[in-house]
Amino acid sequence: MSKTIAINAGSSSLKWQLYQMPDEIVLAKGLIERIGLHQSKSTVKFNGQSESQTVDIPDHTKAVKVLLDDLLRLNIIDSYQEITGIGHRIVAGGEYFNQSTVVGEKELALIEELSALAPLHNPGAAAGIRAFMELLPGVTSVAVFDTAFHTTMKDYTYLYPIPRKYYNELKVRKYGAHGTSHQYVAQEAAKLLGKPLDQLKLITAHIGNGVSITANYHGESVDTSMGFTPLAGPMMGTRSGDIDPAIIPYLIANDDELNDAADVIDMLNKKSGLGGVSEISSDMRDIEDGLQAKNKDAVLAYNMFIDRIKKFIGQYLAVLNGADAIVFTAGMGENGYLMRQDVIEAMSWFGMKLDPEKNVFGYHGEISTPDSLIKVLVIPTDEELMIARDVERLK
Repeated sequence: MSKTIAINAGSSSLKWQLYQMPDEIVLAKGLIERIGLHQSKSTVKFNGQSESQTVDIPDHTKAVKVLLDDLLRLNIIDSYQEITGIGHRIVAGGEYFNQSTVVGEKELALIEELSALAPLHNPGAAAGIRAFMELLPGVTSVAVFDTAFHTTMKDYTYLYPIPRKYYNELKVRKYGAHGTSHQYVAQEAAKLLGKPLDQLKLITAHIGNGVSITANYHGESVDTSMGFTPLAGPMMGTRSGDIDPAIIPYLIANDDELNDAADVIDMLNKKSGLGGVSEISSDMRDIEDGLQAKNKDAVLAYNMFIDRIKKFIGQYLAVLNGADAIVFTAGMGENGYLMRQDVIEAMSWFGMKLDPEKNVFGYHGEISTPDSLIKVLVIPTDEELMIARDVERLK
């Protein structure tokens, strides 16, 4: 039996899961927060227990050392030699990487070069890889890219209608994101439907704080809502999603708090979406509480959110010329039964019907009626497991 760690490193955090492979058993999981800040926190969950400690963690190398020491200290492993593979989630792979790959210095340099496409994610991920290479130099590291699944898109889909020199010289194009999640739930949907994936047309809706929707034709991504960066697509928790680009210079010229394009992009990423419109919260649970209280700002934010989700699903029904199933996943997708109800019922012309006894909190599987022309599924995502599987395949 081998042990593989799946890593999701951000600029100031490191989330991990330890698997026994090939059995795919989760032995432990944890989260290290506030890396580089005072009073960092490391939490480990294992055997039904949870333990946290507060300690200053100045960088990702120290974070990895804390993680590994916790595994030994809590007797989750007996020695580092039990760890045979490490998988790292990388948000942006650009055009360099169309599949998961074993990481050496050359690959790591390319991941760092692509930081402009994911400035909040790639630098932290690269730092995590370097830390593991330093502390466990003989263990295989594998990079698993959010963008890789979307590299099957055609050029007429991923190119923007702007002068070609911006693609030729600067590689400005649609890259997408959440690819590992979309790929996983599509595979699980095929199992649930009892049909080969290469015979299915699916629309997978990853709806969490970040939202992306993908058109999956016979197991491949043919279009996806996130674009050059994860800012594009439907309205999200704190992101605006698609807007008229002429708004950017207009706001710079008319708002004293916005000095340049970077300020506007920061606002569109962090202060918009559900949170910006409602001025209550970016969390759908709080928005739904506002609906119950008939708060007009919560009602507006909710209606805008439903409107944007419907529009992207509708687009992809056109792209695929119909679909076998709509698949909801991620935090809101898995738990937001009211959101699912309002999206699907507003698209009844397409022959989708929900079973109200199944479209409830905590239910996973098929939530449509037997006579629904397009099936509606709820499938929990598991990006960490996909990462562990790719490590097992490549090491």
